[in-house]
Amino acid sequence: MSNVVVLGSGIVGLYTAWCLIHYANISPTKINVIAEFLPGDTSIKFTSPWAGGNFSCISPNDPDTLAYDKFTYTHLKDIKQALGQECGLDMRPSTEFWDVYPGDEKINSLKSYLKDFKVVPKSKLPEGVAYGITFTTWNFYCPFFISKLRAHLEKLGVQFKRQKLTHISQAYIPHTLAVFNCTGIGAVSLSGVKDTNVYPTRGQVLVVKAPHIQENKMRWGADFATYIIPRPNSGGQLILGGFLQKDNWTTDTFEEESKDIIERTTKLLPKILDKPIEVLGVAAGLRPSRYGNARIEAEIIEDRLLIHNYGAGGYGYQAGFGMSHKAVELFIQNKKLSSKL
Repeated sequence: MSNVVVLGSGIVGLYTAWCLIHYANISPTKINVIAEFLPGDTSIKFTSPWAGGNFSCISPNDPDTLAYDKFTYTHLKDIKQALGQECGLDMRPSTEFWDVYPGDEKINSLKSYLKDFKVVPKSKLPEGVAYGITFTTWNFYCPFFISKLRAHLEKLGVQFKRQKLTHISQAYIPHTLAVFNCTGIGAVSLSGVKDTNVYPTRGQVLVVKAPHIQENKMRWGADFATYIIPRPNSGGQLILGGFLQKDNWTTDTFEEESKDIIERTTKLLPKILDKPIEVLGVAAGLRPSRYGNARIEAEIIEDRLLIHNYGAGGYGYQAGFGMSHKAVELFIQNKKLSSKL
């Protein structure tokens, strides 16, 4: 029996396993997910549990990424239907502001599919903001959602294995014809890949208890990001952030950054202060960014297929489903190999 291996169990790896089942008709029992860390774990080297977790406008404006975003937004309902109502995925209202107009390409794409899309009148824009929109978006309670998705895939028959690999060749377990490299930030150090275009974009967030806030609010500046993201099915948790610190590997958290986050987020959405702020935790995360944007590319190595699917930066949850669909399309296109499965 031939196997397909997904290397990495973050959100992109999980989306890939889903797409193999639903778009490539691969039997779940033939899919093996191998990773150093699995959903339910917490490590600074495991990015997905630390994400703020919503569909926002953080992603680049290139045509590929815009298409990945659109696919994800319009198909997440399929995953929610499969996982059930209490799965850490739901829709909430959102407002996004830009200090610099993001460009016609992004806006024209967004308004073609976002639910309840509206442009904020100039008279209602905060000082210093050039453009704003409102819409209804997807929100994630990230650690809960990936654990639910893992459990669903396991129930279907997908095998999960904890293993730290030092070389990409080790992913080819017996009878493996295809490996999907979804290693994220790990792609910079994994032998056989060692992609020097990969780098971290550090963020720091506060997790606070604020059940009275059930809306997203974001502001994108030239060199900063301020965001307010409610977590569905979390008992009222709210993510406050944050920072976009390019090529910063620091995993520590800092009091002055936490104070800065509180100052910026409560200015952006003052009703956060309608009730006392209860801080539940402070966390730093390393977004798996990449020069040249995400890498979705197929290689043939000794008659075996290797498909790279990583480099989503801070937009893995919102573009990763589309990225994984594209990666699985590459797999399907290689009929010589995929026909043997």
